[in-house]
Amino acid sequence: MPHSKDTVKEFDFNARDFERVRGLIYKRAGISLADSKQEMVYSRLARRLRATGISSFMTYLDELEAGRLGDEWESFTNALTTNLTSFFREAHHFPLLAEHVKNKRDLTIWCSAASTGEEPYSIAMTLCEAFNTLTPPATIIATDIDTNVLAAGANGVYTMDRLDKMSPERQRRFFLKGKGDKEGMARVRPELRNMITFKQLNLLADQWPVTGPFDVIFCRNVMIYFDKATQRKILSRFVPLMKPDALLFAGHSENFLYVSDSLKLRGKTVYELDRR
Repeated sequence: MPHSKDTVKEFDFNARDFERVRGLIYKRAGISLADSKQEMVYSRLARRLRATGISSFMTYLDELEAGRLGDEWESFTNALTTNLTSFFREAHHFPLLAEHVKNKRDLTIWCSAASTGEEPYSIAMTLCEAFNTLTPPATIIATDIDTNVLAAGANGVYTMDRLDKMSPERQRRFFLKGKGDKEGMARVRPELRNMITFKQLNLLADQWPVTGPFDVIFCRNVMIYFDKATQRKILSRFVPLMKPDALLFAGHSENFLYVSDSLKLRGKTVYELDRR
């Protein structure tokens, strides 16, 4: 919960603690936290202090850095990762995707910031519609740094309100509605879940557990958390993983032309390799 300036905080959290957190999450996940994120950091990490039974931020960060908190690095990273997503978010991308995959076989698509699964399932639905089958010739790899959201994505169960903006036809074709104690819930059809492999991946890691080459890479609304140097480094690693005619989909507020001369614009926030 947000704390106003005159509220007594449960834990002491000063500017030095905030700077340490900023340094650690940048090094760990490439995320650049703005000055304005101090309250968000406090509220999210205060939960980790309660969970670990530690009474001060300084001690928590000392123990974390010393590696004495077991798997806490994962929880620390998960806590500071923002996961805003929805089905068919930035809807203009999906007709472009459908057009791109027509007449292709053995498609491989990488969704590199999969969050709770709405994006890879939207990709899967688009492929099913493009090929008019629940078993299109495609595999989708869905990765994220946050293990909690990946587990939710692999589970493929959503509250019905998450499906609100989807046509009734899509809801019927691609989801199984819950009954009894599962009323108000919907599960993605198993055919779609079988198309997708969920795995943990940190875009800053030295090794990525994906090999390519890919027909399509989705990297939407994650680069905004990285500085230009980190963006440049990640894009330079995408390029060799792209097939000659591959497409790279970016988020609505992201522009990759300023950080990579290997890409050119194909459409609104859609890129292809620049072969000049």
